[in-house]
Amino acid sequence: MIVKSIAGVLSPGGRSGRLSILIFHRVLAHRDPVLNWDLDAADFDRTIGWIKDWFNVLPLEQAVVRLKERTLPPRAAAITFDDGYADNCTVAMPILQAHGLTATFFIATAYLDGGRMWNDTIIESVRRCQESRLDLSREGLGVHQLTSANAIRQAIIGILSDVKYRGSRERLRVVDYIAAVSGARLPPDLMMSAEQVRIMRRAGMSIGAHTATHPILARLQPDDVRAEVTESKRFLESLLQERVGLFAYPNGKPDVDYRAEDAEIIRDLGFDAAVTTAWGVADAQSDLMQLPRFTPWDRTRFRFGTRLARNLLQNSRLRSAQLAS
Repeated sequence: MIVKSIAGVLSPGGRSGRLSILIFHRVLAHRDPVLNWDLDAADFDRTIGWIKDWFNVLPLEQAVVRLKERTLPPRAAAITFDDGYADNCTVAMPILQAHGLTATFFIATAYLDGGRMWNDTIIESVRRCQESRLDLSREGLGVHQLTSANAIRQAIIGILSDVKYRGSRERLRVVDYIAAVSGARLPPDLMMSAEQVRIMRRAGMSIGAHTATHPILARLQPDDVRAEVTESKRFLESLLQERVGLFAYPNGKPDVDYRAEDAEIIRDLGFDAAVTTAWGVADAQSDLMQLPRFTPWDRTRFRFGTRLARNLLQNSRLRSAQLAS
């Protein structure tokens, strides 16, 4: 009740309405000792229960319209997922349905039907490596002892950090090298099939574009940015036989993963709204092509709610400072 009361004060409705947009990626069927940053089904079920208790959850496309019209309800929120993992359909969606809620799922379309994102190739190569030692020193990625879940997790985090911002061709070359050295058998079913995307839409979930191959847009030329986004949008519109009006920036950090000029490309392509990974909440002054998102990483009700409240409070102070300047 405390979080709900605080949210009611910091996130009023109407002309002063504010929108909290929550972001998720994977929901595992069972807890994974290595991938402890991903929620499992029980964690997600609890988290969605808290969100439903504290907020008035709207479909994102409806929330965007009401944000523009200044008719949001108090404590407005929307739920989103990025990338297009198969467990979004098989694990997350049934939990959302059990709570009577919907979410928006942003799909990197090139990985549907058996594809795999580069980061998942690294993750699965390391965690499925049959040896206790992984030597990647030829590419300057170190030698990793894979003797415990924690050691495997730290190896994955370090390698991902080293590879993340390399050029796309160089990154793919290095990823192939890591997969070859590990000798692991990699899963072909991490991402959704096209039919699962259709199933989710028929079930009342919303679908948004997330580029084709999930590149760092800030590393691309403008024509390549436009091509990546357009390909994703057109594919989904053809698949679903309806307009797709929502977009999520890959990685999503402003001025790091995408630029102001990239946001203008999204605007020019006719999207209704686009979401980032910048923390905060949206209000009537927010740029609809750069809406913030935030989800606490805490696993207890008190800490999760406290961090959500702090996000609302921090954003409120920021907006007050901007209006005063």
